[in-house]
Amino acid sequence: MYAVFTSGGKQYKASVGDYVDVEKLDAAQGDKVNFEVILFVGDDGKVEAGKPVLAGVTCQAEVVKQDKADKIIVFKYKAKKNERKRQGHRQPFTRVKVLSIEKA
Repeated sequence: MYAVFTSGGKQYKASVGDYVDVEKLDAAQGDKVNFEVILFVGDDGKVEAGKPVLAGVTCQAEVVKQDKADKIIVFKYKAKKNERKRQGHRQPFTRVKVLSIEKA
């Protein structure tokens, strides 16, 4: 069984036991979180799609760690003006382990 859920304005596909990196959540390591905006559920060839969301379906997950992604370099410049700006950025994320996908 797998589900497509939203978190932080993005969509993620996950099955039970998967580790998923979602946008940063305000939760400590070991906390349980519920994703209640489920868009799609698939199980043994049977699928259910929400219009726009499925009612009564939840995805429970446990926070494994809070971390930052690899650094990306942001480089801005203006041609012929000797104007340059170099910055680095590390996006914070939360790694969760999907524990269950339940239909009510």
